Amino acid sequence: MPKSLPKRSQVKVADTWDLSSLYADDDAWEKDFKKFEKQIAGYEKFRGKLGESAKTLAACLKFDDDLDRLADNVSGYAFLRSAQDTANSTYQRMTGRYRNVGTKAGEAASFIRPEILSLPAATIKKLLAAPELAPWKLVLERILRYKPHTLSPGEEKLLAMQGEMSDASNNIFRQLNNADLKFGFVKNEEGEEVELSHASFSTFLHSPNRKVRQAAFHQYYTQFKAHENTLAATLAGSIQRDVYYAKARNYPSALEGSLFPDNVPPSVYDNLIASVRKNLPKVHHYLDVRRRKMKLKEIHHYDTYVPILSELDVKYTWNQAVKVVIESLAPLGSEYCGILEKGLMGRWCDRYENQGKQSGAFSSGTYDSIPYILMNYQPTVLDHVFTLTHEAGHSMHSHFSAKNQPHPYWGYTIFVAEVASTFNEQLLSKHLMSKAGDKKQRAYLLNREIDAIRGTIIRQTMFAEFEKQTHALVEAGEPLTVDKFQSVYRDLLKAYFGPEFTIDDELSLECFRIPHFYRAFYVYKYATGLSAAIALSERVVSGGKKELGDYLNFLKGGCSKDPLDLLRDAGVDMGKPAAVDTALAHFGKLVDELDELI
Repeated sequence: MPKSLPKRSQVKVADTWDLSSLYADDDAWEKDFKKFEKQIAGYEKFRGKLGESAKTLAACLKFDDDLDRLADNVSGYAFLRSAQDTANSTYQRMTGRYRNVGTKAGEAASFIRPEILSLPAATIKKLLAAPELAPWKLVLERILRYKPHTLSPGEEKLLAMQGEMSDASNNIFRQLNNADLKFGFVKNEEGEEVELSHASFSTFLHSPNRKVRQAAFHQYYTQFKAHENTLAATLAGSIQRDVYYAKARNYPSALEGSLFPDNVPPSVYDNLIASVRKNLPKVHHYLDVRRRKMKLKEIHHYDTYVPILSELDVKYTWNQAVKVVIESLAPLGSEYCGILEKGLMGRWCDRYENQGKQSGAFSSGTYDSIPYILMNYQPTVLDHVFTLTHEAGHSMHSHFSAKNQPHPYWGYTIFVAEVASTFNEQLLSKHLMSKAGDKKQRAYLLNREIDAIRGTIIRQTMFAEFEKQTHALVEAGEPLTVDKFQSVYRDLLKAYFGPEFTIDDELSLECFRIPHFYRAFYVYKYATGLSAAIALSERVVSGGKKELGDYLNFLKGGCSKDPLDLLRDAGVDMGKPAAVDTALAHFGKLVDELDELI
């Protein structure tokens, strides 16, 4: 008889997170929710008065920040309650109520930025020099950066009115991709008919049976071929939207408009692509190693996900997983490890799966709360130990930032978010390799890390290059047709996979199924994040107190500086190609060792 998942009420309290750092119970949340809702009206007393005095502007910014802090707690509690049991109607209603009131708060506060930007330069200069605004100087400077890209009130209103219309391409793609595309059934390695979906496609590609992988691959892409014209039109519409808004806001290009919020120059993007391109022979070498070790005459895309070696037969209980994670993080010092161990052995984490619980894993907390972690931990899956240290990296980043920054500057940006998490994965991989009992264990871990780097740095950079090329075509007046999309993507596939790799015709359709392409110029941050993490982990492990101190100060930095400056202070300059080159040199060494071991 199959074992069913426990209901939420049946889960041991010790295995769940303790949300009392946010609210003691739902009644306490309700009081703060009503307080939040009531205080929204307080914005009105500042409207039209922000240029009157430094005192008034400081009071407005403090009011806005205090309300934002309250909103984080209210929304954070509702989100975590809902995540632990998505079928619970009370928590669904809780999140819905916050969403509604949060929208009203956003509307009420929407005058602040445009009103600041409309102030005369002399007034701004005087305000920035006032002592009352010293705590808000960086906030104001970041707002004022947008002045050249902010239009007249009437034009801004027209752009705002286009919001729902501008999302049409994204919404059409989501509906088609998630609801309308039906992929039929495929036989698995046991001969069972299994429905093919986006989720099961990944499972099929990990099948040790090549015929199963091949059948799933070709059948999956049949649907994308059948809808290629619709998919090309929706993706082209999304790119045209990006180009339109960049022109409307006076950015030189859509790429530069996207990089502007992080104050990242285009050279960072270009250097990433150039470094990966320069190191592609190492990727081609790995694919040939994979082909030879799998005893294949030709290697196809559907042969690149299944592990070369069968998965290790391991078991880590929760306590054992925490122990090995903490051991691996010893280079980060006793303070870091002590805080994390107490949290993971305590109730930072909601550990195991239950009925209705959100799938996957995440780290989520507020300035005032514990940095919570959601897991669906399985003791026999080694990847879950890596997931645990990954999310722990996010949580410790949040913990140190909250403890060392005032509220306006604690929230780190996406550009640096993946550094702390993948840094931890690097240390865990090094630790497990050092403890590997035989060649097979070490080879498995090598293969795992190689594929992680290939999937994060190489693949995401290929995606980033596709985004750059297609946006540039639209900016040059070139129409994006089905053939043009596939031609651009196929050229990239040839370059990134190499001359000895067999590219099936269907693989050119892959560009039509990547959701990230509808949020352009985002994926490069995964590649730069892991590159920085590899460089910093090597610097800390081989360094001394200064190198460790630099990294811990990075974790404490929040968003108190621009992301590139935070990373420079930590010891890696993402404005130069060295970090990506270091990561790919590491990749090459791993491939060489794997080739020798198996």
